[in-house]
Amino acid sequence: MATDLVNTAPRVRSDGDGLPETVALANFLAEHGLAPAALDGGGHPAASDVTAVHRLRDETRAAMESESEDELAAAAGALVARAGVGPRLQRDGGGHWRWAAATAKGAPLADELAVLVGVGLLGALHSLGGGRFRACASPECEGAFVDTSRAGRRRFCMPEICGNRVNVANHRARRRATGA
Repeated sequence: MATDLVNTAPRVRSDGDGLPETVALANFLAEHGLAPAALDGGGHPAASDVTAVHRLRDETRAAMESESEDELAAAAGALVARAGVGPRLQRDGGGHWRWAAATAKGAPLADELAVLVGVGLLGALHSLGGGRFRACASPECEGAFVDTSRAGRRRFCMPEICGNRVNVANHRARRRATGA
């Protein structure tokens, strides 16, 4: 989710901000299966939530771009500390056990998301190491991601978009070079 959040920024997306208003934020939450307690009874974020999530997006990117693993751990820990009260085990809709990050009662939406993002970053750091936090290799993209691939060779934040663009550009360059 941290990668998805960071890559909604206008500096990454050619079509502008991926979270420009409350409906987009509600859709983002739904796409990630989230229904934070901070939302009103109808499950709708407020305009102030959008602004706070934009700040969280910047904090998350800064954490992902940390110079060292220690800095990354501290930044992710600070995100968790915003509203985290500890992990818990709960059943999902299919009856399977899932870890969940508990948040303080009445925590704002951005703080609830901060806990989830922070726990995710800490988990990735613990299991994969700091070398898996990367910038997109596409020259036209400023995206960031955590490489969770088995081999650790992922190069693009969105392989189906950024990787495809690079492959098409390389193909065209080869064709021009061979006169085809």
